[in-house]
Amino acid sequence: MVCIGAGMCVLTVPKVFDQSEDEGIVVLLQDEPPQELEEAVRRAVTLCPSGAISIS
Repeated sequence: MVCIGAGMCVLTVPKVFDQSEDEGIVVLLQDEPPQELEEAVRRAVTLCPSGAISIS
């Protein structure tokens, strides 16, 4: 699936995700977020309504 621009990840971890003003699609700000944000990033993955985010 692809990003639908719901922005749940942006609201959950704004230091890691941002939303483009043009298309509303979410962009990744940090490929490898700091360890202290790991739990929040995992939460963002579970909140994504389209399943567009994953951790590898």
